[in-house]
Amino acid sequence: VWIIQTSWVKLGTEGAAEMLRSGANDLGGTLMEETISRMAGSSYGSYKSVRDLVAVAEAAGRPAKPRTTLYGDVPEERQRAAEASDGHLPDLLPVLD
Repeated sequence: VWIIQTSWVKLGTEGAAEMLRSGANDLGGTLMEETISRMAGSSYGSYKSVRDLVAVAEAAGRPAKPRTTLYGDVPEERQRAAEASDGHLPDLLPVLD
């Protein structure tokens, strides 16, 4: 199976949706929060929630299916945790003033 990935951080959500309509079948890989492109001058945002990414796929008429880095199925408990946290990682250390 060929994987053709489109990047929402480089093309924006409308550009990524157009690529999905044109045959791409992977939306931004595992990227939900990405800062390197933004630091390099990209004009698009650096964060999309699970709901945001599903909406991009649906706008293109494509199904959204979470996957692991190796294109396997995401365990149900990990998917539930991602949806519950809206894609944000928990703070690991307290923020000090």
